[in-house]
Amino acid sequence: MKKIWTVLILTLLLGALTAASSWADNPRVKIKTTQGTIVVELFSDVPTTTQNFVDLVSKGFYDGLTFHRYVEGFVIQGGDPTGTGNGGSDKSIPLEIVPTHKHVKGALGMARTNDPNSATSQFYICLADLPQLDGNYCIFGQVVKGMANAMKLRQGDKMLKVTILSGGK
Repeated sequence: MKKIWTVLILTLLLGALTAASSWADNPRVKIKTTQGTIVVELFSDVPTTTQNFVDLVSKGFYDGLTFHRYVEGFVIQGGDPTGTGNGGSDKSIPLEIVPTHKHVKGALGMARTNDPNSATSQFYICLADLPQLDGNYCIFGQVVKGMANAMKLRQGDKMLKVTILSGGK
């Protein structure tokens, strides 16, 4: 009986360490906004999109930009340096779909045009579960802190400072 408990405890500890190691591989980013701070965890299994976002954050690209689109019960969107919804960074990235990443409340996704490989810098936070978007847009992160602040954001609110908290290259 003692051996069974020992094996069970060791199995649980190994599982916890594996989960912690996996979590540690995912960068976290702090988005300080006019409505408060939001922390997102980026998914390392969406490498191109996550690295693109990390690179833009590292350059200060998002600092001072506005959220140019708000649709109640849908998304808050930002990342366009022109503030019109028509701009972006100078680098397009291909669409990455990971079937296990869903458009749930708090999901972080990449906006794009009708061209699936046109994402640059614009991103959105889902304000509700949006399964109709699954498989069509890249989900590359999830809000892990400050969802109430994300829910307060409206068109014209700003990203004051966006910084990498952990991870990233």
